[in-house]
Amino acid sequence: MKDPIKFELTTEIPDHIDQVLVPHFQGTEIDNSWIPGGVIGGFSGKHREICALLVQQQQQQQVVFLLGLGKESQLLVAYRTFRQFIDNEKTRITSILMVDLRHLPESVVYQCVLGLSLSDYSVGVYKTENDESHLLRQVQLLVNQKTSDFVAQVDEARHTSMVMKSICALVDGPGNFKTPQYLGQWAQESGKSNGYRVEILDHEALEQQNLQALLAVGRGSEHQPILIKAVYTHVDKDSSKIDLGLVGKGVTFDTGGLSLKKPTNMHYMKSDMGGAAAVLGAIELIARLELPLNVAAIIPVAENSVDALSLRPGDVIQSHAGKSIEVIDTDAEGRLILADALSYIQQQYSPDVLIDLATLTGSCVATLGHEAAGLFTHDDTLADSICLSGDHTQERVWRLPLWESYQDALYSDIADVKNLSGKPVAGAITAAKFLEFFIKDEQKWAHLDIAGVAFGDTGHARMKSATGFGVRLLVDFARSLISK
Repeated sequence: MKDPIKFELTTEIPDHIDQVLVPHFQGTEIDNSWIPGGVIGGFSGKHREICALLVQQQQQQQVVFLLGLGKESQLLVAYRTFRQFIDNEKTRITSILMVDLRHLPESVVYQCVLGLSLSDYSVGVYKTENDESHLLRQVQLLVNQKTSDFVAQVDEARHTSMVMKSICALVDGPGNFKTPQYLGQWAQESGKSNGYRVEILDHEALEQQNLQALLAVGRGSEHQPILIKAVYTHVDKDSSKIDLGLVGKGVTFDTGGLSLKKPTNMHYMKSDMGGAAAVLGAIELIARLELPLNVAAIIPVAENSVDALSLRPGDVIQSHAGKSIEVIDTDAEGRLILADALSYIQQQYSPDVLIDLATLTGSCVATLGHEAAGLFTHDDTLADSICLSGDHTQERVWRLPLWESYQDALYSDIADVKNLSGKPVAGAITAAKFLEFFIKDEQKWAHLDIAGVAFGDTGHARMKSATGFGVRLLVDFARSLISK
Protein backbone atom coordinates (compact mmCIF):
# COMPACT_ATOMS: atom_id res chain seq x y z
CA MET A 1 0.00 0.00 0.00
CA LYS A 2 1.32 3.46 -0.93
CA ASP A 3 2.47 5.94 1.72
CA PRO A 4 -0.56 7.63 3.32
CA ILE A 5 -1.34 11.30 2.89
CA LYS A 6 0.36 13.47 5.53
CA PHE A 7 -1.78 15.91 7.52
CA GLU A 8 -0.55 19.00 9.34
CA LEU A 9 -2.53 21.32 11.58
CA THR A 10 -1.55 24.96 11.19
CA THR A 11 -2.77 28.37 12.30
CA GLU A 12 -0.66 30.31 9.83
CA ILE A 13 -0.98 30.82 6.11
CA PRO A 14 2.37 30.13 4.41
CA ASP A 15 3.99 32.70 2.15
CA HIS A 16 3.35 30.52 -0.88
CA ILE A 17 0.48 28.10 -1.40
CA ASP A 18 -0.70 26.92 -4.82
CA GLN A 19 -4.07 25.41 -3.96
CA VAL A 20 -6.65 26.12 -1.30
CA LEU A 21 -9.87 24.25 -0.53
CA VAL A 22 -12.57 26.24 1.26
CA PRO A 23 -15.59 24.08 2.22
CA HIS A 24 -18.95 25.61 3.14
CA PHE A 25 -22.30 24.47 4.41
CA GLN A 26 -25.32 25.49 2.41
CA GLY A 27 -27.04 28.63 3.69
CA THR A 28 -23.99 29.92 5.60
CA GLU A 29 -22.04 33.08 4.80
CA ILE A 30 -19.39 32.49 2.17
CA ASP A 31 -15.82 33.10 3.35
CA ASN A 32 -14.45 35.26 0.55
CA SER A 33 -11.11 36.12 2.15
CA TRP A 34 -9.32 34.07 -0.49
CA ILE A 35 -11.04 35.90 -3.34
CA PRO A 36 -9.78 39.39 -4.31
CA GLY A 37 -12.73 41.74 -4.33
CA GLY A 38 -14.88 39.12 -2.58
CA VAL A 39 -16.97 38.32 -5.63
CA ILE A 40 -18.20 34.72 -5.79
CA GLY A 41 -20.99 34.36 -8.28
CA GLY A 42 -23.44 31.49 -8.10
CA PHE A 43 -21.84 29.38 -5.36
CA SER A 44 -24.33 28.38 -2.66
CA GLY A 45 -22.68 25.49 -0.80
CA LYS A 46 -25.04 22.82 -2.13
CA HIS A 47 -23.97 19.23 -1.59
CA ARG A 48 -20.85 18.42 -3.69
CA GLU A 49 -21.01 21.76 -5.51
CA ILE A 50 -17.52 22.75 -6.66
CA CYS A 51 -16.37 26.15 -7.84
CA ALA A 52 -12.74 26.46 -8.97
CA LEU A 53 -11.27 29.96 -9.23
CA LEU A 54 -7.87 31.09 -10.45
CA VAL A 55 -6.91 34.13 -8.39
CA GLN A 56 -3.90 36.46 -8.19
CA GLN A 57 -2.46 36.91 -4.70
CA GLN A 58 0.39 39.44 -4.74
CA GLN A 59 3.10 37.84 -6.91
CA GLN A 60 1.54 34.38 -7.21
CA GLN A 61 -1.45 32.64 -8.70
CA GLN A 62 -3.59 30.33 -6.61
CA VAL A 63 -6.37 27.91 -7.41
CA VAL A 64 -9.15 28.32 -4.86
CA PHE A 65 -11.70 25.52 -4.70
CA LEU A 66 -15.03 26.23 -3.04
CA LEU A 67 -16.71 22.98 -1.95
CA GLY A 68 -20.35 22.61 -0.96
CA LEU A 69 -20.96 20.32 2.02
CA GLY A 70 -24.73 20.62 1.81
CA LYS A 71 -26.87 21.37 4.84
CA GLU A 72 -25.29 21.27 8.31
CA SER A 73 -27.50 18.26 9.03
CA GLN A 74 -25.29 16.39 6.53
CA LEU A 75 -22.17 16.89 8.66
CA LEU A 76 -21.85 13.18 9.51
CA VAL A 77 -21.39 12.27 5.84
CA ALA A 78 -19.15 15.21 4.98
CA TYR A 79 -16.20 12.82 4.66
CA ARG A 80 -17.83 11.37 1.55
CA THR A 81 -17.97 14.85 0.01
CA PHE A 82 -14.27 15.47 0.69
CA ARG A 83 -13.42 12.10 -0.83
CA GLN A 84 -15.57 12.75 -3.88
CA PHE A 85 -13.95 16.16 -4.33
CA ILE A 86 -10.53 14.53 -4.80
CA ASP A 87 -12.03 11.97 -7.19
CA ASN A 88 -13.49 14.78 -9.28
CA GLU A 89 -10.47 17.10 -9.21
CA LYS A 90 -7.51 14.70 -9.04
CA THR A 91 -6.12 15.82 -12.38
CA ARG A 92 -5.91 19.38 -11.08
CA ILE A 93 -4.74 18.70 -7.52
CA THR A 94 -0.98 18.82 -7.05
CA SER A 95 0.84 17.19 -4.15
CA ILE A 96 0.07 19.84 -1.49
CA LEU A 97 -3.37 21.22 -0.60
CA MET A 98 -4.37 23.70 2.10
CA VAL A 99 -7.88 23.33 3.56
CA ASP A 100 -9.32 26.33 5.37
CA LEU A 101 -11.54 25.07 8.22
CA ARG A 102 -11.50 28.16 10.42
CA HIS A 103 -15.13 29.05 9.75
CA LEU A 104 -16.56 25.55 10.32
CA PRO A 105 -17.52 23.45 13.39
CA GLU A 106 -14.60 21.64 15.03
CA SER A 107 -15.96 18.19 14.14
CA VAL A 108 -15.38 18.93 10.45
CA VAL A 109 -11.68 18.24 11.06
CA TYR A 110 -12.36 14.51 11.51
CA GLN A 111 -14.64 14.40 8.47
CA CYS A 112 -12.09 16.22 6.32
CA VAL A 113 -9.14 14.04 7.28
CA LEU A 114 -11.14 10.82 6.92
CA GLY A 115 -12.48 11.75 3.49
CA LEU A 116 -9.23 13.06 2.04
CA SER A 117 -7.28 10.11 3.43
CA LEU A 118 -9.75 7.61 1.93
CA SER A 119 -9.37 9.31 -1.44
CA ASP A 120 -6.05 7.61 -2.18
CA TYR A 121 -7.60 4.13 -2.11
CA SER A 122 -7.67 2.44 -5.50
CA VAL A 123 -9.06 -0.92 -6.57
CA GLY A 124 -6.51 -1.11 -9.38
CA VAL A 125 -3.67 -2.69 -7.40
CA TYR A 126 -3.20 -5.46 -9.96
CA LYS A 127 -2.82 -3.12 -12.95
CA THR A 128 0.63 -3.11 -14.54
CA GLU A 129 0.29 0.61 -15.24
CA ASN A 130 -1.22 2.67 -12.46
CA ASP A 131 -0.90 6.43 -12.97
CA GLU A 132 -0.03 8.07 -9.64
CA SER A 133 1.25 11.34 -11.07
CA HIS A 134 -1.72 13.36 -9.79
CA LEU A 135 -1.97 12.07 -6.24
CA LEU A 136 -2.42 14.27 -3.19
CA ARG A 137 0.45 13.73 -0.76
CA GLN A 138 0.19 16.45 1.89
CA VAL A 139 -2.68 18.41 3.43
CA GLN A 140 -2.34 21.51 5.58
CA LEU A 141 -5.39 22.04 7.79
CA LEU A 142 -5.85 25.73 8.57
CA VAL A 143 -7.56 26.12 11.96
CA ASN A 144 -7.97 28.93 14.50
CA GLN A 145 -5.91 27.13 17.14
CA LYS A 146 -4.16 23.76 17.41
CA THR A 147 -6.05 22.16 20.28
CA SER A 148 -5.57 18.67 21.69
CA ASP A 149 -9.07 17.84 20.41
CA PHE A 150 -8.03 18.68 16.86
CA VAL A 151 -4.92 16.53 17.19
CA ALA A 152 -7.03 13.63 18.49
CA GLN A 153 -9.50 14.01 15.60
CA VAL A 154 -6.70 13.93 13.05
CA ASP A 155 -5.11 10.86 14.65
CA GLU A 156 -8.37 8.92 14.88
CA ALA A 157 -9.41 9.81 11.34
CA ARG A 158 -6.02 8.67 10.03
CA HIS A 159 -6.19 5.36 11.89
CA THR A 160 -9.78 4.83 10.76
CA SER A 161 -9.00 5.52 7.12
CA MET A 162 -5.97 3.23 7.13
CA VAL A 163 -8.05 0.37 8.54
CA MET A 164 -10.93 0.99 6.15
CA LYS A 165 -8.62 1.05 3.13
CA SER A 166 -6.98 -2.14 4.30
CA ILE A 167 -10.23 -4.05 4.67
CA CYS A 168 -11.61 -2.65 1.41
CA ALA A 169 -8.54 -4.08 -0.28
CA LEU A 170 -9.40 -7.42 1.30
CA VAL A 171 -12.99 -7.37 0.07
CA ASP A 172 -12.01 -6.17 -3.40
CA GLY A 173 -9.25 -8.77 -3.71
CA PRO A 174 -9.80 -11.60 -6.23
CA GLY A 175 -10.65 -15.05 -4.96
CA ASN A 176 -7.55 -16.73 -6.39
CA PHE A 177 -5.35 -14.52 -4.20
CA LYS A 178 -7.70 -14.28 -1.22
CA THR A 179 -7.73 -17.85 0.03
CA PRO A 180 -8.65 -18.77 3.62
CA GLN A 181 -4.93 -19.08 4.35
CA TYR A 182 -4.31 -15.56 3.00
CA LEU A 183 -7.00 -14.15 5.27
CA GLY A 184 -5.46 -15.96 8.23
CA GLN A 185 -2.02 -14.56 7.42
CA TRP A 186 -3.50 -11.05 7.09
CA ALA A 187 -5.03 -11.36 10.56
CA GLN A 188 -1.77 -12.60 12.09
CA GLU A 189 0.21 -9.71 10.61
CA SER A 190 -2.39 -7.19 11.76
CA GLY A 191 -2.40 -8.63 15.28
CA LYS A 192 1.39 -8.56 15.48
CA SER A 193 1.54 -4.94 14.26
CA ASN A 194 -1.32 -3.62 16.41
CA GLY A 195 -1.08 -5.44 19.71
CA TYR A 196 -3.76 -8.12 19.73
CA ARG A 197 -3.46 -11.90 19.81
CA VAL A 198 -4.32 -14.07 16.83
CA GLU A 199 -4.53 -17.85 16.62
CA ILE A 200 -5.42 -19.89 13.54
CA LEU A 201 -7.22 -23.22 13.79
CA ASP A 202 -6.26 -25.34 10.77
CA HIS A 203 -8.08 -28.37 9.37
CA GLU A 204 -6.80 -30.72 12.06
CA ALA A 205 -7.69 -28.30 14.85
CA LEU A 206 -11.17 -27.77 13.39
CA GLU A 207 -11.76 -31.51 13.54
CA GLN A 208 -10.51 -31.67 17.12
CA GLN A 209 -12.83 -28.81 18.10
CA ASN A 210 -15.79 -30.43 16.29
CA LEU A 211 -16.41 -27.48 13.96
CA GLN A 212 -18.23 -29.81 11.58
CA ALA A 213 -20.41 -27.28 9.76
CA LEU A 214 -17.39 -25.16 8.83
CA LEU A 215 -15.54 -28.26 7.64
CA ALA A 216 -18.54 -29.36 5.57
CA VAL A 217 -18.79 -26.05 3.71
CA GLY A 218 -15.08 -25.97 2.91
CA ARG A 219 -14.57 -29.59 1.88
CA GLY A 220 -15.26 -28.94 -1.82
CA SER A 221 -12.32 -26.55 -2.15
CA GLU A 222 -8.60 -27.18 -2.59
CA HIS A 223 -8.09 -24.44 0.03
CA GLN A 224 -8.92 -25.87 3.42
CA PRO A 225 -11.11 -23.89 5.82
CA ILE A 226 -9.71 -22.21 8.93
CA LEU A 227 -10.99 -20.42 12.03
CA ILE A 228 -9.39 -17.11 13.03
CA LYS A 229 -9.37 -16.31 16.75
CA ALA A 230 -8.45 -12.68 17.53
CA VAL A 231 -8.43 -11.28 21.07
CA TYR A 232 -7.69 -7.74 22.22
CA THR A 233 -7.38 -7.09 25.95
CA HIS A 234 -6.73 -3.68 27.44
CA VAL A 235 -3.89 -3.42 29.93
CA ASP A 236 -6.21 -2.12 32.67
CA LYS A 237 -8.94 -4.74 32.19
CA ASP A 238 -9.35 -8.26 33.58
CA SER A 239 -8.30 -10.37 30.59
CA SER A 240 -10.62 -13.22 31.57
CA LYS A 241 -13.71 -11.11 30.93
CA ILE A 242 -14.77 -10.37 27.33
CA ASP A 243 -16.95 -7.31 26.97
CA LEU A 244 -17.68 -7.68 23.26
CA GLY A 245 -17.69 -10.74 21.04
CA LEU A 246 -17.64 -10.36 17.26
CA VAL A 247 -18.25 -12.96 14.56
CA GLY A 248 -17.81 -12.32 10.84
CA LYS A 249 -18.73 -14.48 7.89
CA GLY A 250 -15.59 -15.26 5.88
CA VAL A 251 -16.52 -16.99 2.63
CA THR A 252 -13.58 -15.96 0.44
CA PHE A 253 -15.41 -16.99 -2.72
CA ASP A 254 -18.92 -18.36 -3.08
CA THR A 255 -19.90 -20.36 -6.14
CA GLY A 256 -23.03 -21.52 -4.36
CA GLY A 257 -21.60 -25.05 -4.26
CA LEU A 258 -23.68 -27.68 -6.02
CA SER A 259 -26.62 -25.27 -5.75
CA LEU A 260 -24.67 -23.23 -8.27
CA LYS A 261 -25.22 -19.49 -8.56
CA LYS A 262 -26.11 -17.88 -11.88
CA PRO A 263 -22.92 -16.78 -13.69
CA THR A 264 -24.01 -13.19 -14.39
CA ASN A 265 -22.68 -11.68 -11.17
CA MET A 266 -20.74 -14.58 -9.72
CA HIS A 267 -17.48 -12.64 -10.06
CA TYR A 268 -18.73 -10.37 -7.29
CA MET A 269 -18.82 -13.31 -4.87
CA LYS A 270 -15.25 -12.48 -3.92
CA SER A 271 -16.99 -10.03 -1.56
CA ASP A 272 -18.74 -12.71 0.49
CA MET A 273 -16.28 -12.18 3.32
CA GLY A 274 -17.43 -8.60 3.98
CA GLY A 275 -18.50 -9.54 7.50
CA ALA A 276 -15.10 -11.04 8.27
CA ALA A 277 -13.39 -7.92 6.93
CA ALA A 278 -15.56 -5.63 9.06
CA VAL A 279 -14.81 -7.64 12.20
CA LEU A 280 -11.07 -7.80 11.49
CA GLY A 281 -11.08 -4.06 10.81
CA ALA A 282 -13.02 -3.29 13.98
CA ILE A 283 -10.70 -5.21 16.30
CA GLU A 284 -7.66 -3.66 14.63
CA LEU A 285 -9.04 -0.14 15.02
CA ILE A 286 -10.03 -0.80 18.65
CA ALA A 287 -6.45 -1.95 19.27
CA ARG A 288 -4.95 1.05 17.43
CA LEU A 289 -7.07 3.43 19.54
CA GLU A 290 -6.31 1.43 22.71
CA LEU A 291 -9.95 1.50 23.79
CA PRO A 292 -10.43 0.29 27.40
CA LEU A 293 -12.43 -2.90 26.83
CA ASN A 294 -11.78 -6.54 25.93
CA VAL A 295 -12.84 -7.91 22.56
CA ALA A 296 -12.83 -11.42 21.10
CA ALA A 297 -13.40 -11.96 17.39
CA ILE A 298 -14.08 -15.30 15.72
CA ILE A 299 -13.95 -15.50 11.94
CA PRO A 300 -14.87 -18.78 10.21
CA VAL A 301 -13.22 -18.82 6.78
CA ALA A 302 -13.96 -21.15 3.87
CA GLU A 303 -14.29 -21.23 0.12
CA ASN A 304 -17.61 -22.59 -1.14
CA SER A 305 -16.59 -24.45 -4.27
CA VAL A 306 -17.70 -27.32 -6.51
CA ASP A 307 -16.02 -30.72 -6.35
CA ALA A 308 -16.75 -34.41 -5.93
CA LEU A 309 -16.40 -33.83 -2.18
CA SER A 310 -18.81 -30.90 -2.10
CA LEU A 311 -21.73 -30.77 0.28
CA ARG A 312 -24.95 -31.96 -1.38
CA PRO A 313 -28.52 -30.69 -1.04
CA GLY A 314 -30.29 -33.13 1.26
CA ASP A 315 -27.18 -33.98 3.29
CA VAL A 316 -27.36 -33.90 7.08
CA ILE A 317 -24.31 -32.49 8.83
CA GLN A 318 -23.29 -32.00 12.44
CA SER A 319 -22.25 -28.77 14.15
CA HIS A 320 -20.08 -27.52 17.00
CA ALA A 321 -23.20 -27.08 19.13
CA GLY A 322 -24.02 -30.77 18.70
CA LYS A 323 -27.14 -30.02 16.67
CA SER A 324 -27.81 -31.66 13.32
CA ILE A 325 -28.56 -29.60 10.20
CA GLU A 326 -30.36 -30.66 7.05
CA VAL A 327 -28.79 -28.86 4.10
CA ILE A 328 -31.56 -27.81 1.71
CA ASP A 329 -29.41 -25.45 -0.36
CA THR A 330 -25.60 -25.39 -0.45
CA ASP A 331 -25.76 -21.70 -1.38
CA ALA A 332 -27.03 -21.00 2.14
CA GLU A 333 -23.55 -21.81 3.40
CA GLY A 334 -22.79 -18.61 5.30
CA ARG A 335 -25.22 -19.42 8.07
CA LEU A 336 -23.63 -22.86 8.44
CA ILE A 337 -20.15 -21.55 9.18
CA LEU A 338 -21.63 -18.81 11.39
CA ALA A 339 -23.50 -21.44 13.40
CA ASP A 340 -20.21 -23.08 14.36
CA ALA A 341 -18.52 -19.76 15.07
CA LEU A 342 -21.37 -18.48 17.24
CA SER A 343 -21.42 -21.69 19.24
CA TYR A 344 -17.64 -21.65 19.61
CA ILE A 345 -17.33 -18.04 20.81
CA GLN A 346 -20.03 -18.55 23.44
CA GLN A 347 -18.32 -21.70 24.72
CA GLN A 348 -14.81 -20.24 24.76
CA TYR A 349 -15.38 -16.61 25.82
CA SER A 350 -18.94 -16.01 27.11
CA PRO A 351 -18.95 -12.38 25.90
CA ASP A 352 -21.24 -9.87 27.58
CA VAL A 353 -22.50 -8.82 24.14
CA LEU A 354 -22.21 -10.81 20.92
CA ILE A 355 -22.67 -9.35 17.42
CA ASP A 356 -22.27 -11.17 14.13
CA LEU A 357 -21.97 -9.54 10.71
CA ALA A 358 -22.52 -11.29 7.40
CA THR A 359 -23.24 -10.65 3.75
CA LEU A 360 -25.97 -13.19 4.24
CA THR A 361 -29.07 -12.77 2.08
CA GLY A 362 -30.32 -11.15 -1.09
CA SER A 363 -33.61 -10.88 0.74
CA CYS A 364 -32.15 -8.18 2.98
CA VAL A 365 -31.02 -6.23 -0.08
CA ALA A 366 -34.52 -6.50 -1.54
CA THR A 367 -35.96 -5.19 1.73
CA LEU A 368 -33.57 -2.36 2.63
CA GLY A 369 -31.68 -1.70 -0.58
CA HIS A 370 -28.21 -0.27 -0.15
CA GLU A 371 -29.04 2.22 2.59
CA ALA A 372 -29.04 0.08 5.73
CA ALA A 373 -28.08 -3.27 7.20
CA GLY A 374 -30.73 -5.54 8.64
CA LEU A 375 -30.63 -5.73 12.45
CA PHE A 376 -32.01 -8.72 14.34
CA THR A 377 -32.10 -9.01 18.12
CA HIS A 378 -34.56 -9.72 20.91
CA ASP A 379 -32.90 -7.14 23.17
CA ASP A 380 -34.50 -3.70 22.85
CA THR A 381 -31.67 -1.92 24.67
CA LEU A 382 -29.06 -3.53 22.47
CA ALA A 383 -31.07 -2.66 19.37
CA ASP A 384 -31.31 0.98 20.45
CA SER A 385 -27.55 1.17 21.09
CA ILE A 386 -26.64 -0.30 17.72
CA CYS A 387 -29.13 1.97 15.94
CA LEU A 388 -27.65 4.99 17.72
CA SER A 389 -24.15 4.00 16.64
CA GLY A 390 -25.48 3.60 13.11
CA ASP A 391 -26.79 7.16 13.24
CA HIS A 392 -23.51 8.50 14.66
CA THR A 393 -21.46 6.92 11.88
CA GLN A 394 -24.09 6.98 9.13
CA GLU A 395 -23.58 3.22 8.80
CA ARG A 396 -27.24 2.72 9.38
CA VAL A 397 -29.21 -0.34 10.48
CA TRP A 398 -32.91 -1.13 10.52
CA ARG A 399 -34.49 -3.59 12.90
CA LEU A 400 -36.49 -6.52 11.53
CA PRO A 401 -38.55 -9.02 13.54
CA LEU A 402 -37.43 -12.32 15.08
CA TRP A 403 -40.89 -13.55 16.00
CA GLU A 404 -41.27 -17.16 17.01
CA SER A 405 -43.80 -17.77 14.24
CA TYR A 406 -40.96 -17.64 11.68
CA GLN A 407 -39.24 -20.64 13.29
CA ASP A 408 -41.67 -23.16 11.80
CA ALA A 409 -40.23 -22.48 8.34
CA LEU A 410 -36.98 -24.16 9.45
CA TYR A 411 -38.55 -27.36 10.71
CA SER A 412 -36.83 -30.50 9.41
CA ASP A 413 -38.25 -34.00 9.40
CA ILE A 414 -34.86 -35.69 9.69
CA ALA A 415 -32.59 -33.21 11.55
CA ASP A 416 -32.78 -30.62 14.32
CA VAL A 417 -33.05 -27.76 11.84
CA LYS A 418 -32.75 -27.09 8.12
CA ASN A 419 -30.66 -24.31 6.64
CA LEU A 420 -33.28 -22.84 4.30
CA SER A 421 -37.01 -22.48 4.53
CA GLY A 422 -37.52 -23.01 0.81
CA LYS A 423 -40.11 -20.23 0.69
CA PRO A 424 -39.52 -17.18 -1.53
CA VAL A 425 -40.35 -14.76 1.30
CA ALA A 426 -38.79 -13.53 4.57
CA GLY A 427 -35.38 -14.93 3.64
CA ALA A 428 -33.38 -12.52 5.78
CA ILE A 429 -35.60 -13.23 8.79
CA THR A 430 -35.49 -17.02 8.52
CA ALA A 431 -31.69 -16.83 8.08
CA ALA A 432 -31.52 -14.89 11.35
CA LYS A 433 -33.85 -17.42 12.99
CA PHE A 434 -31.47 -20.17 11.89
CA LEU A 435 -28.57 -18.40 13.62
CA GLU A 436 -30.70 -17.84 16.71
CA PHE A 437 -31.02 -21.63 16.97
CA PHE A 438 -27.35 -21.66 18.04
CA ILE A 439 -27.56 -18.83 20.57
CA LYS A 440 -27.86 -19.60 24.27
CA ASP A 441 -30.92 -18.20 26.02
CA GLU A 442 -28.86 -15.99 28.33
CA GLN A 443 -26.62 -14.58 25.61
CA LYS A 444 -27.17 -10.95 24.60
CA TRP A 445 -26.88 -11.18 20.80
CA ALA A 446 -27.51 -9.24 17.60
CA HIS A 447 -27.16 -10.24 13.95
CA LEU A 448 -26.39 -7.73 11.19
CA ASP A 449 -27.12 -8.71 7.60
CA ILE A 450 -24.81 -6.41 5.62
CA ALA A 451 -25.38 -7.89 2.15
CA GLY A 452 -26.63 -4.61 0.70
CA VAL A 453 -24.11 -2.25 2.28
CA ALA A 454 -20.71 -3.97 2.35
CA PHE A 455 -20.20 -3.97 -1.42
CA GLY A 456 -21.86 -1.99 -4.17
CA ASP A 457 -21.83 1.04 -6.45
CA THR A 458 -19.54 3.33 -4.49
CA GLY A 459 -18.84 5.89 -7.20
CA HIS A 460 -15.11 5.34 -6.76
CA ALA A 461 -14.79 2.53 -9.33
CA ARG A 462 -16.56 1.55 -12.54
CA MET A 463 -17.61 -1.81 -11.09
CA LYS A 464 -19.02 -2.58 -7.68
CA SER A 465 -16.48 -2.28 -4.89
CA ALA A 466 -16.07 -2.43 -1.12
CA THR A 467 -17.51 0.27 1.14
CA GLY A 468 -15.75 -0.52 4.43
CA PHE A 469 -19.15 -0.73 6.15
CA GLY A 470 -19.16 -1.97 9.73
CA VAL A 471 -15.82 -0.84 11.11
CA ARG A 472 -16.90 2.59 12.34
CA LEU A 473 -20.28 1.23 13.46
CA LEU A 474 -18.68 -1.45 15.64
CA VAL A 475 -16.07 0.87 17.11
CA ASP A 476 -18.70 3.45 18.00
CA PHE A 477 -20.77 0.70 19.62
CA ALA A 478 -17.69 -0.49 21.54
CA ARG A 479 -17.34 3.04 22.90
CA SER A 480 -20.94 2.93 24.09
CA LEU A 481 -20.10 -0.18 26.13
CA ILE A 482 -17.19 1.68 27.73
CA SER A 483 -19.41 4.59 28.74
CA LYS A 484 -21.75 2.17 30.49
